[in-house]
Amino acid sequence: MLWIGLTGGMGTGKSTVASILRELGYPVIDADAFSHKSLERSSECYNHVVKLFGDQILDAKGDIDRKKLGEIVFSNKRDLTKLENIIHPYVQKKADETRREYESSGHKIAFYDVPLLFEKELQNKFDKTVLVYAPNDLQVQRIVHRDNMNIEEIQKRIAAQISIEDKKEMADVVINNLGSIAELKKEINNTLKELI
Repeated sequence: MLWIGLTGGMGTGKSTVASILRELGYPVIDADAFSHKSLERSSECYNHVVKLFGDQILDAKGDIDRKKLGEIVFSNKRDLTKLENIIHPYVQKKADETRREYESSGHKIAFYDVPLLFEKELQNKFDKTVLVYAPNDLQVQRIVHRDNMNIEEIQKRIAAQISIEDKKEMADVVINNLGSIAELKKEINNTLKELI
């Protein structure tokens, strides 16, 4: 099975590309979904995260408030690294299990949607890497519109990642997401022809 790493930056449209790939019938494993699950009370990571960051990250029900946790870790690189060291092994284990399921069910190609692919130096784990690209100003514009975050918070989160221009140089294939959904679908189809 061809194992493709799908990545991008905040606001590049990576989730939209993943949705379109699913609509076309391609399996897409979502690292963020596993990451969110890792913070649920049923996860083995929950107690580690609460122990490390304290009750201040919990909401009234005792669940981890991802916004509160995000404010802490995106303000301090060491805290972000500590959180990632707890969550990433869990995410990797779940992704490997899912990948094996797709492979044994006969899929010819599967995508792993992983935001920090280059930051975590995972490129060698894939047959090819695909970057969803949008320039920084367009990223910021989309995030403001989508998440209603302030510009300072957005820039802080974008700065915590490798720049989108550097990622563009690192990727095997680039999907430009600069305009309409129709244009994006055309880019995706061209990419699939290149990969398969």
